[in-house]
Amino acid sequence: MAENATTDVLRELAGFRAAKGRAISLYVALDPSAAINPGDVQTRTNSLLSEARSAVDSDGLSHGQREALKADIERIDEFFHGLDRDGVRGMAVFASQLDGIWRTLRLPQAVHDAVKVNDGFHLSPLVPLLRGLDGSLVVQVGREQGRFFRLNRGQLQEVADHTEDTPGKHDQGGWSQARYQRHIDKLVHDHLKAVADELDRRKRGGAPRIVLVGTEEMKSDFVETLSKETQQAIVGWATAEAHADPSQLLEAAMPLLEEARAEEEAELVEAWKEAAGKGGRAASGWAETLEAASDAAVETLLVQDGAEQHAYECPKCGRAQLEGGECPLDGTPLEPDEGLDLAVRHTLANGGSVVPLSTRQDLAPVGGIGALLRF
Repeated sequence: MAENATTDVLRELAGFRAAKGRAISLYVALDPSAAINPGDVQTRTNSLLSEARSAVDSDGLSHGQREALKADIERIDEFFHGLDRDGVRGMAVFASQLDGIWRTLRLPQAVHDAVKVNDGFHLSPLVPLLRGLDGSLVVQVGREQGRFFRLNRGQLQEVADHTEDTPGKHDQGGWSQARYQRHIDKLVHDHLKAVADELDRRKRGGAPRIVLVGTEEMKSDFVETLSKETQQAIVGWATAEAHADPSQLLEAAMPLLEEARAEEEAELVEAWKEAAGKGGRAASGWAETLEAASDAAVETLLVQDGAEQHAYECPKCGRAQLEGGECPLDGTPLEPDEGLDLAVRHTLANGGSVVPLSTRQDLAPVGGIGALLRF
């Protein structure tokens, strides 16, 4: 069963290096504009697999390694024959039979068709996905409502519902009205407290951003019941009809999520500019960034759209650098590879994060790449 392309999954793939065989990475676009019918998908997949077979035949591999790669290619072919494309805009497959690896990822947006046979997996096509807002929570809050939605692959999926049938205000006068109203207020308070507790729990579980949807009168009282950590994750408060469906809630929440993403991007870029200007914990350009990534020093890799560069990798220890020659650590002749792929793999494998920049062009003078460093 195919997985979602989460950061944790990408870290696992980034840390893989074939020890016994070779690794196949294959990407196929399933966007309706690029995949009109199943036959079109199969034609493009066949073309990619033919390219992979050519790479197998031309590589200096042992008989056992060739046979294992051919088996991987056949398994990929069978996988796409039985693929359920519903709601999937792209698919990635990572395989290395001799090293016991088989991973298939559903992608929330289209990718360029591509196939690579190498010692490690080809991950740079997934960089645009890392700017996504998946994992964000949209919570509809009201006197009776408490609906929790998580953004996944461009859609809101309901993950919890604390909606309750709270009685309305009592409309009779006298002492019974006051007593009944206190009862109603207590029910509403308990309901909102339960919603707040659920939200705090989900924030501790890793929700990066939160949008609350509800009336203005709910805003102050509800937010005050939340933990400081949860309050800091709230990017805004939206309004929608009480009976809004998930698509309407997403429409209300998306401008706030997009604005928050742009602000986060700006903060990172300004932090990089300040550190780089002072000669602090920052790398600028391909040479510095690849060296820092190889040294596990990158905390946050910043990449502008379209950034690419030829680079080199040591086939023995995996060290990456801009210039060819011999590995500075073990003297092994370096082999050509894609610079962005090397930077991404080293960063993710060593616990760093990758941030694709979509609104800022500040890194253009240094080749579109830089990093905030741990040390």
